[in-house]
Amino acid sequence: MTPVASSNVAAIGYDSSAAHLFVQFRTAAVYRYFRVPYGVYLDFMAAPSKGRFLDWYVKPRFPFQRVL
Repeated sequence: MTPVASSNVAAIGYDSSAAHLFVQFRTAAVYRYFRVPYGVYLDFMAAPSKGRFLDWYVKPRFPFQRVL
C-alpha cells in the first residue's frame, strides 16, 4: 500500500498477479476491486483527485469486496 494525498483515500495498492486494486480509506476501511488493469492503477495513482477518479473510473466498472 502506498500512502496518497487525498481527503478520502489514505493508501492505494495493487496486486499485479491477481489484478486486484486495494483502496484504504481515511476511515480505515479497505476495499479490494477485482480484474483492474494495471493501467487503471497507474492512472489512479497519477490522478490529481483520487476520490473523483475512484468514483468515476473504478467503482462503476469493477466488482469489489470490503476487506476490513
